Amino acid sequence: MSQSNVVVLDNGGGQIKAGLGGERDPTTVIPNCLIRPSSTKKWILPDHNLNSTTTDLTSAAVRRPYDRGYLINPDLQREIWSQLFTSLLHVTPSLSSLLLVEPLFSLPSIQRSIDELVFEDFGFKSLFVADSPSLVHLYEASRRPDSLVSRAQCSLVVDCGFSFTHAVPVFQNFTINYGVKRLDLGGKALTNYLKELVSYRSVNVMDETLIMDDVKEKLCFVSLDVPRDLQIARRPGKDNLFRCTYVLPDGITHTKGFVKDMDEARRCLTMPDGTPPPPSGTNEDMIEVTEKPEDRRRIDLTKNEFNLTNERFLVPEMIFRPADLGMNQAGLAECIVRAVNSCHPHLHPVLYESIILTGGSTLFPRFAERLERELRPLVPDNYEVKITSQEE
Repeated sequence: MSQSNVVVLDNGGGQIKAGLGGERDPTTVIPNCLIRPSSTKKWILPDHNLNSTTTDLTSAAVRRPYDRGYLINPDLQREIWSQLFTSLLHVTPSLSSLLLVEPLFSLPSIQRSIDELVFEDFGFKSLFVADSPSLVHLYEASRRPDSLVSRAQCSLVVDCGFSFTHAVPVFQNFTINYGVKRLDLGGKALTNYLKELVSYRSVNVMDETLIMDDVKEKLCFVSLDVPRDLQIARRPGKDNLFRCTYVLPDGITHTKGFVKDMDEARRCLTMPDGTPPPPSGTNEDMIEVTEKPEDRRRIDLTKNEFNLTNERFLVPEMIFRPADLGMNQAGLAECIVRAVNSCHPHLHPVLYESIILTGGSTLFPRFAERLERELRPLVPDNYEVKITSQEE
């Protein structure tokens, strides 16, 4: 069988990446959902990254086949796959084999539903089911044959996905199931938190999931010093390095949201580490209160833009400090330590030196650097900590 007869399908809760075996990059990357724009009653498959130039996504309804990382609507998944295979990949399932990437610890009932989709509905010739961490490990080992990952055939894959985050020890291309630790936080929770913050402070965006996903991906970053950044975020006007503006679609002149000034938004990323906070007792007095409490509760429908300041780093902060939001969860660094400690002591130094980041939520700027700072105090001094960010 030629490689082109193998369909590769990374079927995530948030995104689908699909292509043909042997290709360097996916043929297509689309959200794993159907959307219904407010201007129509028809459910459609969204474009790549939802950057449609013709469809207004304001208040678009969203239906997802996955919830909390598990397939709950096989019929909806069948509809999405059908459009994917025919319109985007142009493959004939009956002449192809399928390599399917599934979440860890999928329930037997869900696995049976997937089997029915693959063989009964689409008629694929054969199916191979893999989990993301083992493939990530295999890819990194083959990409860098002289690395420790390749030589030791051992790594710790940190997968921050749409529904949750896993710290997964991998040994000889197999996940060590008893060592896997889960953090019930992912990209969906981060977007929901951002929606709440913006809706409370600026304009009601609770129904704008697709737009707020775009805001999160373009403007959020990981803070290396939260107390310092919180003080900087209180500075007025242009002294606030984090302030930036996002313009919502108006359905007339533009159907997509966009960052008003990307150079302004990137200022904070060029800020050298160790920037001193403002002198205490000065800038806080300078903050001008421009709205009354009753105005905050009133939704201004004429407002088509909003400012972001400390929301930009408080949202990704959830991954490192979920307890600050009242969640009874350990942060990512502690989650990794627990995963390593579940394995044989001989593997501990190798795992800490072979941490691989994957998943959309690891793409926030400075994610790896912050994780290393969090991990270092928790790891024995004689162990080296080395974190590799996977290519997007």
